[in-house]
Amino acid sequence: MKTVSATMSKYVAVLALGWCSIATVQAQTPPPPGSRIAWLSPERIYNESKLAKLAGEKLAEQFKGREKAMQEMAGRLKEASEKLDKDLPALSESERARRQHEYLELDKEFQRRQREFHEDLNQATNEERAAISDKATKVIKQLAAVEGFDIVLQDAVWASPRIDITDKVLAALDKDK
Repeated sequence: MKTVSATMSKYVAVLALGWCSIATVQAQTPPPPGSRIAWLSPERIYNESKLAKLAGEKLAEQFKGREKAMQEMAGRLKEASEKLDKDLPALSESERARRQHEYLELDKEFQRRQREFHEDLNQATNEERAAISDKATKVIKQLAAVEGFDIVLQDAVWASPRIDITDKVLAALDKDK
């Protein structure tokens, strides 16, 4: 009985080794001849394209008023802090508590508005990037079809300049704009 179990274990081990060696050979098999790979830098698309520059200008214009209001509020907060620090030794206990409370309320309001400003700006930036990404994806698909790429990658630790199509995508995006 023990011999059959030992023989069976050896048989299973040999089968497992065989499967592992087949999987290793398959994993090392190069892509078929003629396969073409391309790579692009999405950050360059988001930063260098005319679409990205126009989006940046649009966002700057859209948030200009709120940014100015935030700067003014930061100035008022700084003035209030300096005035409170200067006047603190001469204030009565009740006046000191009232002024400190006013300052803390102004600071809370500033923090809230600043947080909302950054959230809104991030959301608008993400929406603009999504629009750029949609247009870039269309251009990339067209370029891949025309040039016969089997795959286009955008995340890589390193890519050869030989397969970098970022400049071609930028040129096509800028031509459309």
